[in-house]
Amino acid sequence: MNIIEGNFSCGNYKFAIVLSRFNELIGQKLLKGALGCLKIAGCPDKNIDVIKVPGAFEISLAAAKLAELKKYNALICLGAVIRGETPHFKYVSNAVSSGISQISLKYNIPIAFGVITTNNIEQALERSAEKVKLRLEYSGKKLGNKGWDAALTAIEMANLITKI
Repeated sequence: MNIIEGNFSCGNYKFAIVLSRFNELIGQKLLKGALGCLKIAGCPDKNIDVIKVPGAFEISLAAAKLAELKKYNALICLGAVIRGETPHFKYVSNAVSSGISQISLKYNIPIAFGVITTNNIEQALERSAEKVKLRLEYSGKKLGNKGWDAALTAIEMANLITKI
């Protein structure tokens, strides 16, 4: 039996991060987490491009254009969709998740999904916590940074796809 799995070494991989500017406070925290993870894994700054789009809905189009270039080993999509008082949340959340999945399969490129969907700003802040708080518990809830998690997934999948 052969087991093939990725590891957490960036090697010479190139990454593009697509970042939604909407809910910018949360987005910047997610970006900081993703960049911190890539740096710790040994990815040089010159191998990371950050592309900013107006909102989460626009992430899919930017990801498709980047995937089409065949320049990157993986993409990392970051943003925050926070429930409001209208059904808009549902449409945006569904569109971005479905779009990213379709692009990944169409272009055979790993795309890490770091677009958080929350009921309120407090949940968004919990999911975009600073790295130093990653292992802490606050009010009975685990803090973490989904940008960090998405970058870690992108590194592992880029490595795995190379091995396959």
